[in-house]
Amino acid sequence: MASRAAENRAAATPMAARVRAAVLWRSGSQIAGQLVMWSSTFLVLRLLAPADYGLFAMTQVVIGLATLLNGFSFAAALVRVERLDTHRAGQVFGVLILLNFGLALAQLLAAPWAAAYFHQPRLVAMLRVQSLLHLLTPFIIMPQALLAREIDFRTQGRANLVAAAAGAITAPLCALAGFGVWTLVAAPLALFGTRALMLGLLGRWWIRPRFAIAGAGDLLAYGGTVLVSDILWFVQNQADIVIAGRHFGAAALGCYSEGLFLTQLLVNKFVPALNEVAFPSYARLQAEQGAVGESFARAAGAIMLVALPCYAGLAATAAPLILAVMGPRWADAIPIVRVLALAMPFVTLHILYPPATNALGRPGIAARATAAGAVLLPLAFLVGVRFGPVGMAAAWLATMPVLLAISTYLSLPVLALPARRLGAQILPPLLAATLMGLAVALADRLLPALGPWPRLGLLVALGVLSYGALAWLVARPVVRTAFAMVRGRGAAA
Repeated sequence: MASRAAENRAAATPMAARVRAAVLWRSGSQIAGQLVMWSSTFLVLRLLAPADYGLFAMTQVVIGLATLLNGFSFAAALVRVERLDTHRAGQVFGVLILLNFGLALAQLLAAPWAAAYFHQPRLVAMLRVQSLLHLLTPFIIMPQALLAREIDFRTQGRANLVAAAAGAITAPLCALAGFGVWTLVAAPLALFGTRALMLGLLGRWWIRPRFAIAGAGDLLAYGGTVLVSDILWFVQNQADIVIAGRHFGAAALGCYSEGLFLTQLLVNKFVPALNEVAFPSYARLQAEQGAVGESFARAAGAIMLVALPCYAGLAATAAPLILAVMGPRWADAIPIVRVLALAMPFVTLHILYPPATNALGRPGIAARATAAGAVLLPLAFLVGVRFGPVGMAAAWLATMPVLLAISTYLSLPVLALPARRLGAQILPPLLAATLMGLAVALADRLLPALGPWPRLGLLVALGVLSYGALAWLVARPVVRTAFAMVRGRGAAA
């Protein structure tokens, strides 16, 4: 476990400074790591075929379901408790080992069934090799939870950067060597293995696992509730691949899954990193009446100030972006990306709520909201699949506003946050981003014939300049609040 000296230093540091440093390290390392990974990813996209990504997407359904059962929710309970001793931490570590080694065995045995469901025999060998990921998972989750408890994301950031470099080097080397779809199997193994090793070396943690759970009822009860929410979230977000995998060919599924990957970069890569910092930060504020709600409003405003123009720009520049970065073979993903980009603002705000409500000891709120999604989204996908990949994208756009309304209705009373206060943080950036998106779309129509790269460069420059001006005109208070938070003068969260 982290040393007593480290705990004393953390306790002596003001909360706002600790959170600011955590955000800078977590988001900064995430950005740097993703830049490294993207340079590799987009190179590999040009070397592999859409069908390879379709096969990989099918394996991710199985791995994603197993990941929900890996015990992360029980480790998260360690972040929230006021006092933590090595015995209780050892009990959680024991649970992590039992769960993940069991998952590895289950995936080995279930691989033929998954291959039969998707009508893809190659999945058997892929899933069996990928079961190694589960064996590494306890040695990643445990140190991450202990470091998050101390709001120490510097150590995590350093480990993640080295792991990202390992994955980024492995992927193109394998692709150039002609490994094909196995490139997509090898890179995550290199990333996970390196992350586990670096967290062990840099985190300097060691806890003896304990397999008797007597006295850990509160941790397991909290973790179990979060686990239910996570399972429902999986159903909500993986139902599209489960449904489309039986109706589309591998190439069509690859275009859809990579279009979804592109539009969900912020949602899947950056927002979760901020949520990791937000959860322990909100937990420290839970005793202060109204502090979590106000901090949530400010944080949501700052995140949407950055996210909304990205989504609007993505919708407006989908064609030159995909042709320039991914290549002509991915042209079928263009209409998919345009539709999905319009749904992502709703997804982003929707996933900001759980860290705040969970920190207040109300994990049932997130579970109820995701239960609604686990019903509505699969139903929408069953309709959308009849209209091909674009129909699946339209299902996201039709359903996510409804889910956001449900999660907002459930969460705001718990946060003691008036809707008008949240609206004051969200609506001005939304207006600025919408106007910017319309301006870029109009410019795209008026530009003469150009290659994808020059066209993309001109449109991005126009979008950056126009959004900067519009945000200063219509969202100035939100901009000032965001800058104050970055400088460490805003709310702690």
